[in-house]
Amino acid sequence: MTLPECVEVTTGANPVGSVIWLHGLGADGHDFEPIVPELHLPAELPLRFVFPHAPVRPVTINGGMSMRAWYDIVSLDAEGRADAKGVHESTALLEGLIAREIDRGIDAKKIVIAGFSMGGAVAINTALHSKESLAGLMALSTYLPIPSEAGDSAGERDLPVFMAHGSFDPMLPMQWGQASAEKLKETGFTVEWHDYPMAHAVCPEEIRDIRAWLLKTYGVRTSG
Repeated sequence: MTLPECVEVTTGANPVGSVIWLHGLGADGHDFEPIVPELHLPAELPLRFVFPHAPVRPVTINGGMSMRAWYDIVSLDAEGRADAKGVHESTALLEGLIAREIDRGIDAKKIVIAGFSMGGAVAINTALHSKESLAGLMALSTYLPIPSEAGDSAGERDLPVFMAHGSFDPMLPMQWGQASAEKLKETGFTVEWHDYPMAHAVCPEEIRDIRAWLLKTYGVRTSG
């Protein structure tokens, strides 16, 4: 399997953990790169942020136009929206990136998987099926892509989960995110839910909450 090319940002020498963060439809690995300095992570928590580029593929709901996408979007409804084959293929890519971080010396328990929109959907699916005990899952403005598989999955259930959504999201209604959070809770996950008065985006308040969650997840106490 060929792993996707990635943008990497480290917040200090000798990273103690990795955050693998998948972008949304039509974006690329540079999309969330500018957020890293906005997190103002303390010096005692050097992290490696890995932002992979999704493959270029035709997207049905965009008239078959080719763009970076983790899977095809075949309809506008929540249940049949995601192409399951593409979700599974991208899940395998993310699992490969997790394995690469482990090979680079990062303990699996220090790896957070994250994603925005369809990138978050792949991160959720990976968390459901991963055989590794990871540090956490961060799912932003997203949804559970294959609900029928959630109950039978073998992923670690004590994984910390951060989910956030915009209450004015016109692309992925917040109700989809809330329903996905409830489904994850039903399967045994503990979900920390946040919502913000925004559209399909990320806001400063959310970045502050992500920072706080990362510090808590990595066990760093700070007054800042």
